[in-house]
Amino acid sequence: MNTAIGELIRTAEAGNGAAANELFATLYRELHTIAERQLRQGGSDLSLGTTTLLHEAYLDIAAREGLHFVDRPHFLAYASRAMRGLMIDYVRRRRAKKRGREFQIVQLHEQPDGSGDAPITEPLEQLADALELVGEVDPALAQLVDLHFFCGFSFVEIAALREVSERTVRRDWRKARLLLHGALQEP
Repeated sequence: MNTAIGELIRTAEAGNGAAANELFATLYRELHTIAERQLRQGGSDLSLGTTTLLHEAYLDIAAREGLHFVDRPHFLAYASRAMRGLMIDYVRRRRAKKRGREFQIVQLHEQPDGSGDAPITEPLEQLADALELVGEVDPALAQLVDLHFFCGFSFVEIAALREVSERTVRRDWRKARLLLHGALQEP
């Protein structure tokens, strides 16, 4: 881990707002890439902008008290989860707004009850729920999924971040996939 980022994390955790802002600015490009990836995986019907998602996630993280990020991977994984949660909330609000109308125009691929949003919302919600279950069993595996799948880190990069071998990361990835698959199969 970069010493400067590690020091920023520790200082920000101690309640230094300036350090928290500097940490965000330092990781902004990486967070922007994560936000872009999140939105691409959310589907083309999601009309939320990358910068908006990133800034909303920052505000959400900054407003929480008592957060502790041991290192850069923990921070990025948490930011990824915050963005995913914001996307799910956005789609839910949009779907609820649609349902509240007395008269609505329905496209051919949509259901009158507004379930046309299901292709976006349901997979995101199911994946978020499955990741929560994996996190309860093994938080490190849930973080691995966040870092690889949502943040876009390669196994080599994750191995360097965790100071383990790439083989260990690949083995953990197989475990995480099995746990996710099992969690997604549960009713």
